[in-house]
Amino acid sequence: MNDFKRVNGELCAEDVPLAQIAQAVGTPTYIYSQATITRHFHALDQALAGVPHTICYAVKACSNLAVLSLLGRLGSGFDLVSLGELRRVQAAGGDARKAVFSGVGKRDDEIAAALAAGVLCLNLESAGELARVERVARAMGVRAPVSLRVNPDVDPKTHKYIATGLRESKFGIAMPDARALYFQAAASDYLRVVGIDCHIGSQILEVAPFAEAIAKVLELVADLRTDGITLEHIDVGGGLGICYSDETPATPEVWGATVKSLVAGTGLHVIAEPGRVIVGNAGLLLTRVIGKKQHDDKVFVIVDAAMNDLVRPALYDAYHAIEPVAPHADRAMQTVDVVGPVCESGDFLALDRPLPDVHEGELLAVLGAGAYGMTMASNYNSRPRPAEVLVSGAQWAVVRPREALEALWQDEVVAVLGD
Repeated sequence: MNDFKRVNGELCAEDVPLAQIAQAVGTPTYIYSQATITRHFHALDQALAGVPHTICYAVKACSNLAVLSLLGRLGSGFDLVSLGELRRVQAAGGDARKAVFSGVGKRDDEIAAALAAGVLCLNLESAGELARVERVARAMGVRAPVSLRVNPDVDPKTHKYIATGLRESKFGIAMPDARALYFQAAASDYLRVVGIDCHIGSQILEVAPFAEAIAKVLELVADLRTDGITLEHIDVGGGLGICYSDETPATPEVWGATVKSLVAGTGLHVIAEPGRVIVGNAGLLLTRVIGKKQHDDKVFVIVDAAMNDLVRPALYDAYHAIEPVAPHADRAMQTVDVVGPVCESGDFLALDRPLPDVHEGELLAVLGAGAYGMTMASNYNSRPRPAEVLVSGAQWAVVRPREALEALWQDEVVAVLGD
């Protein structure tokens, strides 16, 4: 569900016509709905009502400061995977004490910064990382709150690039190895064992994989308790999917009921790390048609957004609905490829897509682009990254201006060597 709607046939973000934003800001531009983000956060929070819990929004999904600030004000914690994300949360006024620091390759400076900021927990992913965190904590004279991310070898039935809980994945610690590492961590004077973590993937449409993974993790929790190691929390990860086309993902209510039924009676605080399900359908990418061309019976709609602005179609073969912003109910349909200006055959937003007949200069909205859109944007072909806009009711604000061309090379130096 989102708050992009048509008024007299024209697509609006909440109460603001998209054409108004395009006229003022230009294209391509990411546009986010504050009402949608707010409603989605509350739906997840309410889904876990009745058990102690913390929603830690996955910053990697959409890391604009305005979005982070909004979520922080709603009471969200944060799931971090880099020092840059930690600094973003702090710059947005978020509470680092409600943040978990994840990621398979934390550097020493990232670990030190996380400990100095007082994060809730560091999620450790290997024996080597456990030793690294212990070494940094010893040098700082502190005890690091840690959790082990275990790999339950559960198939999330999603794209292979975003499946993170299978045996062949780089993420997590194999279940048979976790128990010994917990003993090692519990014996350290510089580590404080506080929880257990599991994340099996993203865009998961069914609750069964979540249930299977959590059940396996809880078996390990019970074994640890018999060994005298009592944990404070279980981090069930994120990954709940959204509707991009005709999917029917499990609702937050069904997901929450599943989680609560499994953790009931354990006394564990529940941490969840949702990202896409909060912001995915809360954002769109606004683009303008540059022109059309035809090769035999193949029609190309060329737009000013490209794979550097939204890489998901090229990287994951991902589907994003595309609609003209202007009224189009009476237009003939064409089957087209929607492509960008980047010099790659993989630069497309849609292939063989039925689309109402559009013309040069017309605005198109690429829907479901709030998650892993701007955060994965690049400067490929020396293209500036898009602007970002946040809408609330009839009000809107540019929350990141379009990148200036000069910014692309302002930190570069012409070095003439070996004359």
